[in-house]
Amino acid sequence: MNWTIYGMECVGALILFTCMIMIPLCKNPVWWIHDYPKDIQEKYFETHERIPTEVLSAPVFLKKGFAVFLALSILTALALAAGATDFKTGFLYAYGLWLLVDWYDCFFLDWVLFANVKRIRLPGTEHMDKAYHRKKYHVVRSVIGMALGLVPCLLCALIVAVLG
Repeated sequence: MNWTIYGMECVGALILFTCMIMIPLCKNPVWWIHDYPKDIQEKYFETHERIPTEVLSAPVFLKKGFAVFLALSILTALALAAGATDFKTGFLYAYGLWLLVDWYDCFFLDWVLFANVKRIRLPGTEHMDKAYHRKKYHVVRSVIGMALGLVPCLLCALIVAVLG
């Protein structure tokens, strides 16, 4: 495996992920409402029409499903480009990149940007500083993301093993 390519792909993945999250969020904070803590959602719904935010609701399931399919496609392409040729290498490559993005999302996007940039707060919840600064909430979500990431990463490894 080529570590230089892997490093460049890591940087590219972080940039791509940031754009995929922040652009829709800055244009319309409600786009990712299902990822906000429940008390923030409830405060928002006091003055706005309620929309589905449950994990298995159609809008959330479609967004998350598309994101997992996109991640699988990108991870597979990047693993092959970096020289992964077997199941183990494909999985370690994909899961390493998944963890990098997951932790970046938690420790930078959620803890720093999400907590401090008022523009991405839901309308009517801008004053809820404590709710936006709950680190434990984001760590728990990150751990869930780490577990869910096993599925696309194992599929990526399988594809790499077949194609590599």
